[in-house]
Amino acid sequence: MDFPDILGLIESAKSGDPETKVVTSSNRSQPIHVSPDFFLTEEIRKYIRIKPNRLGKENFMGANGTFTSIGHACFSMKQELEEYMNYDVGEICNDDWKLAQRLMVHGCDPLPRRRCLSLAPKFYTEPLPIPQSIWNLPDDKNVRWSQYRCKNFACLAANKTGKGFYKCSDCFNLTHHERPRWVVPSYPDPASNSTPDFLIADILDLKPGEIRIGLDYSVGTATFAARMREHNVTVVSATLNLGAPFSEMIALRGFIPIYMTINQRLPFFDNTLDIIHTTRFLDGWIDFVLLDFILYDWDRVLRPGGLLWIDSFFCLKEDLDDYLEGFKMLRYKKHKWVVVPKVDKDDDREVFFSAVMEKPPRPF
Repeated sequence: MDFPDILGLIESAKSGDPETKVVTSSNRSQPIHVSPDFFLTEEIRKYIRIKPNRLGKENFMGANGTFTSIGHACFSMKQELEEYMNYDVGEICNDDWKLAQRLMVHGCDPLPRRRCLSLAPKFYTEPLPIPQSIWNLPDDKNVRWSQYRCKNFACLAANKTGKGFYKCSDCFNLTHHERPRWVVPSYPDPASNSTPDFLIADILDLKPGEIRIGLDYSVGTATFAARMREHNVTVVSATLNLGAPFSEMIALRGFIPIYMTINQRLPFFDNTLDIIHTTRFLDGWIDFVLLDFILYDWDRVLRPGGLLWIDSFFCLKEDLDDYLEGFKMLRYKKHKWVVVPKVDKDDDREVFFSAVMEKPPRPF
């Protein structure tokens, strides 16, 4: 079913008409037979309904209306989406960010906009100024703690949350765990003196003066962005709140969190970013086809000569060759490429892979 067809389905649900016609940009129409009660919540119907332009004229893009969108999986999560969109217009939104995040992670992404006011911390205080904000824990009053296990930043820094963000269990510890990252070499296997870690200064020396803006697609609290800032590089951080206030923490440190899932197309235009960095995120759990879609989207937004930094990707040894083929298909120039044992467990079934690659000009 095409997107205009889906819009027609929603229109018919509102009108109660079992048959409706969708007018496309080519002025052709076709009948669509749908159930009249797909979504019951009025705000969903109002949001998705086609909004015709005033005066009935086409805009500069040739559209005679505004077509708002929701993720295709929203149709299979009808009950959850109706709960999310059940609010009083103009009033305070429900305390339901976990519901919204669950919808996003399961493919109901993008979510519809809402006409309610977000619930803010009760005693919000001014954030610390830069650079003080970068390496100090924020004021606990600046986070709404209603649905987190930890109720303050000290708890997060002490790693007392249990499950919830195990890939970043120490990343709220800004002094001991985070501060040395990417500036002090780490050797997880001292016996072999091997490491999957690269230093930021060494990577930037590959393209002196050329790396200015980028994206960090990782699970973390924006320490990579903090270290890149020291080199006059602006990095935005893609994040979700995986059991802890990652988005709030990143913003309070003075950096930019982009709240997005792995399902979503990157909100950047083609050939615009100088660097993309990812660590401990796209690991050996990921489907090979999904990895392809992600890598091609990263390639889309990287400019020719831009760098893709795969930082400590880990997987089973038996899957390594298949994953490496996925990265090789980009046909990037290899600046750094290393595979080392992963030694944080008793067995030796896993390995780390790290690489820094340069996007070539196209056509080749």
